[in-house]
Amino acid sequence: MPRPRKWRKVCCLPESNRFGPLNVPSDQEQFTIMTVDEYETIRLIDLEEFTQAECAEQMKIARTTVQRIYNDARKKLAEVLVNGIVLRIEGGDYKLCDGLEKFCVCGGCRKHRYGKKITTIDNRGS
Repeated sequence: MPRPRKWRKVCCLPESNRFGPLNVPSDQEQFTIMTVDEYETIRLIDLEEFTQAECAEQMKIARTTVQRIYNDARKKLAEVLVNGIVLRIEGGDYKLCDGLEKFCVCGGCRKHRYGKKITTIDNRGS
């Protein structure tokens, strides 16, 4: 019996789940599916500039798993761009973040990655 898959924490779903060339009919049968967890690794690593280790911590999975998911996602992006195929984002083994965890106000973006800015007061020499 195979080991059950671990759910990957995803902070937000994409605003659009279909991308592709403008001159392709909407009923095109050839498309590539990127899972939501693959989308999340692209968002965290390439857009938010997380390291793979930070991404793994954010998604609650192993760094080696992030590396595999990220490589799969980048291969799909390359296929879509080079071959002019439609990309659909759907499915995968994920759970949406409930926003209750520490530093997870907006979903793991850079401005909340390190928590709130701490203001210090210098009382020396006063």
